[in-house]
Formats: sequence, structure tokens, C-alpha cells
Amino acid sequence: MLTALIDWARLIGAAWRLTRYDALIPREVAHQAPPLIKFIGAATRIGANTKRDGRKLRPGERLAAAFEAMSPPYVKLGQVMATRPDVIGFEMAEDLGRLQDAMPAFPRAHAVAELETAFGKPLSELFDTFSEPIAAASIAQVHKATLKDGREVAVKILRPKIEQRARREFRAFLRAAKTAEMLSRPAQRLEPVKFIETLRESAAVELDLRMEAGAASQLAEDMHGDPQIVIPEIIWPLTSRRILTLSWVDGVAVNDHKKLDAMGIDRKRLAVHVLQSFLRQALFNGFFHADMHQGNILVRPDGKMVLIDFGIMGRLDALARRTFAEIIYGFSIRDYQRTAKAHFNAGYVPAHHSVEQFAQALRAVGEPLYGKNANLMDMSKVMQQLFDVTDLFDMHLRPELVLLQRTMVIVEGVARGLDPEINLWDSATPVVKEYVAEEVGPRRQLERLREATEKALDVAPHLPRYLEQIGEASARVSTDRFGLSQHTTEELAKALSREGRMTRAALLFAGSAALVLVAAMVLT
Repeated sequence: MLTALIDWARLIGAAWRLTRYDALIPREVAHQAPPLIKFIGAATRIGANTKRDGRKLRPGERLAAAFEAMSPPYVKLGQVMATRPDVIGFEMAEDLGRLQDAMPAFPRAHAVAELETAFGKPLSELFDTFSEPIAAASIAQVHKATLKDGREVAVKILRPKIEQRARREFRAFLRAAKTAEMLSRPAQRLEPVKFIETLRESAAVELDLRMEAGAASQLAEDMHGDPQIVIPEIIWPLTSRRILTLSWVDGVAVNDHKKLDAMGIDRKRLAVHVLQSFLRQALFNGFFHADMHQGNILVRPDGKMVLIDFGIMGRLDALARRTFAEIIYGFSIRDYQRTAKAHFNAGYVPAHHSVEQFAQALRAVGEPLYGKNANLMDMSKVMQQLFDVTDLFDMHLRPELVLLQRTMVIVEGVARGLDPEINLWDSATPVVKEYVAEEVGPRRQLERLREATEKALDVAPHLPRYLEQIGEASARVSTDRFGLSQHTTEELAKALSREGRMTRAALLFAGSAALVLVAAMVLT
């Protein structure tokens, strides 16, 4: 009871802060509210900060300003809300998409104390140099330092007590989401509870910098085959739950077009590389950098792309990867029936709907886009139509795909910024086509057959023991040692007989599978 009261007090406090920016019941939509809500909105709007530099702010801009003035979890909430234009509208999503993660830095002395506590040594024994904060975000801040061996490194340190603050705020978010889901039928389809739980789980990982270090290490291993991608090296002896140390990498921000041009970087080529590198991460490895915004992508003078900040990573299982690829590939080749079936096979659309009608709806979305460059697409209209389709066919939010959706929007924006004329379909198709060919092609089918055969061969050595146990069980039944009725004994005998036939069939399959495996090895 006390916890609930604290949560509601926290939510009421947040609501009050939102009113200071006219972001709770914005005047632009207040006329649609019931009289009482309209009156409350007008009363709380008195004295609200609704301008910046003499210009009236839009609702989304005011909400972003309010979140920036609140605790770090609200900044994260605003950033994720920006990925849901189906819920908040496209203009507000665009405004929240510009929400900055920059926050005031905490004192260097606090960072030094954190380092010395974590590693049990004075700062002078850990580093030769240790700078003032060079960047501060909602979760952590970064210092530049020099190791004892002369290497330059970046040291990321969590904000003081950030874990406790995040835990309290997300508990309140979850309470509000449960209430909304209970009281609003439209909210049930959007599944706000799952959405907040996904966000909370992501934040929990982000607040353990050892997880970020592991993510960076895994991504570096996964992307080893791409020489144009650079992942900073983790300095493991100087990494802990609240501290991450990694090699320093110089580069130019991907949105600093003037500097990129001065370095002679081909921005059109870079735009394609940004898009394709994300697709390769998601499809071929099922593990991808889920925060590839402009601030987390640097470009070196040699044209190589550097990824930084691995606090938010996404994962896709084999089914999700195949479905994702089939959907994109189906759109790119205008095979809407294939795209529709991919949705149904994955369970994204309830089975009682018509595949043909869903394909027809997808055609209405896809055909106007075919062959167009990014600058000729009105993505707000496209997304609105897609969300109309999801509503019409009862498609629920897939929490495991939230980060994928978010990253797709971000990566598309980065690619558009580099090359406004980029053809997104043409750029994506080679990677998706390669994945589809590998996933459903003869070699992959042969690999699956080999895996099934190996499993059968693993079972084969145990079959004699299984047969012996079946024989013993038959003997016990025949002497009625269990006191079974005649009818039950007969039924059990029939079952054992069937099992014996199945066992013989399994032995036959194992022998045949061995021959197939040998053939597969020869063929490959």
C-alpha cells in the first residue's frame, strides 16, 4: 500500500512538472477533452513555459523540454516514445526524436572516488592522466584518460545513485501502464505493460557496464569480417559494474557533413554502408547495435565507420530474423503474398484473418513506394497507413521487436541525412537477398538435414537399453505384477507393441541417416 502511494505521488509530481510546459493536456488537443479535463488543463496551463527564443513550441517540443528537465529515466522514456508514432502521432514523434541525452556533468572528484573504490587503488596508479568530463548523458559521463602504457582510453562512469532512481521511476511507469491497460481497451492492443517491461529490462542492462563491455566484445567478434567497421577495444582490468574503459578512437560525427566532405568521404557510399551494416548485424547474427544515432557513429579519415556506446543492444531469434528478412525481401520484389504469409507464419497476424486480404493491404502500402528514392517518400503517410493496417488486422505490439523498429527508424534517418536521394529498397535488397538465399537455399537445407541426422545418431547408441527396458516392462505386465485389470493390460500391451515398432523405425532411420550424413559430407 505504501509503495503504491509513493508511486502515485511520484506520478502526480511528474504530471505537475509536465504542466509547467503545457505538456500534460496540451492546448492544441484540449478542446477534444471532457469539460472537467478541459478546465483542469486550462488551470494548470497558467504560467506554463511554451516558448523558446520567442517562438511558440509545438506539443512534442514542449514534452521533450519537460523530459529534459526531469530525471534521466524520463529522457529514456521520451526517446523510446519517439519510436511509436502510431501512439503519439508523427509530429510529436519527430519532435521527441530530437530529444537530447545531454545532461549536466557531475564533479570529477565523484568520478575519481568511484574509480578508486572500484579498483582499490589511488587514481595515480590507474592512469597517467584523467580529464574533466568531456561528455555527460542521462545515464553516465565520459572522461578521457591515459593508461600507464601510454594508450589513450575513454572511461565511462555511471551517475551517482542512478540505479535507485531508475528503479523507482520504472516502478511508477509500470503502475501507470497497468492502470491504462485496465481502463482503456485501445491501450490493451498497444500492450503498454509489455512495452514498459521491455524498456525496464533494457535499462537494467544499460546500468551494468560489464554488460555493455560484453556487448561490445561480441559485436566486434561478429563484425570481424567487415573491415570497414571499427569497434573500440575493451580494457577489461579497468572495467566493472559502474565503470567501462575502452580504447580511444578519433573520428568525425556522421552528421558533420562539412568535415566529412573535407576528408573526401563519399557520403552516398557511407549511407549505404550504414544501412547495410545494421541489416547484417540483425539478420546474420541476430545481435545488433540498437542505438545507431548520429552521436554513436564516427567516421575515421580512412573512411572506416566507428560504432560507440553499446548500452542498448537488440537480439532476434531465428524465427524473427527469417520473418524480418522475408518481409523486407517480399516488399522489395513486390511479392506481397510472400510478405503476408511471413506475418501469418510468425503469428504476427491472428489466424482468423485472410492472408489474401492482408496481402492486398500491404500492396496498397508498398506499390506507391516502389522505385522511389528516400527524398520522394512521405514516410509519415507510409507509416500512418501501416499502422492503420495493424489496427485493421488486430496486430499487437511485439515487445521483442521494439528495439528493431526503433533502430530501423534511426538508421534510416542517418542514411537519409548522408544521402537524401538514397534508394532504401535498392540498398537493403542485396543483404536481405543474400540472407534469404543462405537461409532457405540448398546448403542451409543440407545443414539442417545434417543436424537432424547427428541428433538421430546421438540417440541410436541408447536404443538397445530402451528396448531392454520395454521388454522388462512387458514381462511385468504379462505376470500382472502391478495388479492391472485385463482391459488395462491389453491396452498397455498394444501401446508397448506400437512403441516397439517405433523403436525399430528409429533404428532404421538412424541407419539411413548415417548414409545421408556421409553423402552430405562428400557433397560439401
